[in-house]
Amino acid sequence: MTIPADRIAAIEARRDELQALMATGDLPSDRFVAVSKEYAELEPVAEAAGLVRRLRAEAVSLEHMTHDGDDELRRMAEEELHENKAALEAAERALALALLPRDAADARPAMLEIRAGTGGDEAALFAGDLFRMYQRYADDRGWRVELISASASEAGGYKEVVASVTGAGVFARLKFESGVHRVQRVPVTESGGRIHTSAATVAVLPEAEDVDVQIDEARDLRIDVYRSSGPGGQSVNTTDSAVRITHLPTGLVVIQQDEKSQHKNKAKALKVLRTRLYEAERERLASERAGTRKSMVGSGDRSERIRTYNFPQGRVTDHRIGLTLHRLPEILEGQLDELIGALIAADEADRLAALDEAA
Repeated sequence: MTIPADRIAAIEARRDELQALMATGDLPSDRFVAVSKEYAELEPVAEAAGLVRRLRAEAVSLEHMTHDGDDELRRMAEEELHENKAALEAAERALALALLPRDAADARPAMLEIRAGTGGDEAALFAGDLFRMYQRYADDRGWRVELISASASEAGGYKEVVASVTGAGVFARLKFESGVHRVQRVPVTESGGRIHTSAATVAVLPEAEDVDVQIDEARDLRIDVYRSSGPGGQSVNTTDSAVRITHLPTGLVVIQQDEKSQHKNKAKALKVLRTRLYEAERERLASERAGTRKSMVGSGDRSERIRTYNFPQGRVTDHRIGLTLHRLPEILEGQLDELIGALIAADEADRLAALDEAA
């Protein structure tokens, strides 16, 4: 995709304008914050635009030199023109990527939800493996994982686990993990050595801020409190600390009972509720804009089998992009960058292709 010269000039002019505004020192604090934010977002785009402009000008100059001067000069110009062409193609692509519309939720923290699917106890164990994989990936990136709720399986692992993940660029990197993850391995309880196939569902939702979802607690919510259920002994709650919140306009229900404090359970339940309402609104708006469209990379269609973890062959296959890596142990230890990087690249390629078709 070739970016017109006048658009490149407009990008650089706006960057210079913002830079001059910040240098005046006369802006009110709120205006300065807004200008600084726009400048920070535009600066890398303007740098990419400037590189394209310079390489284009250099190409024109070199092209003239290939037709003028002595043989030695023409030969040198042709060599440099060849190098310039490769650099310009890379710079044009980088600029096109920088200009792609960004998902407004990319910079947000995310709610990670993992649920055991088909496969009984083995599916619950696999759900636990996935949760630990994401925990380790988060640790490597300096993110923070806060457990919101968990329903443990008697055999180990989780029937369901929900966690909040906060840090730089969390949703941007985790959003492609939504979908059905399948595992093929011999369960520890299998005496005959047969390979079983089980599944777990992963959902990654951008966390909502208070301004995103307007909730009138008095009119929109029914809040019920009751005694938490759980194992016997000292861990049984003797107070009504469990919270069930029903969002009356949508019928959405959130239950939280992991904390001993009713106040903490209510706060966590409201956090989950806001996130799910925000995601529902995102999906509604996306559907209105794009209509019904086939599932593609990053669509988050949870009914789609997106990835298989095959233990006998030590491989992980992402079915959306046809990528197979024979590094299953490392991936389960949280080394997900190669997989996630490939998914991001595929998504960018799809969006660039769509822009080319529309142009």
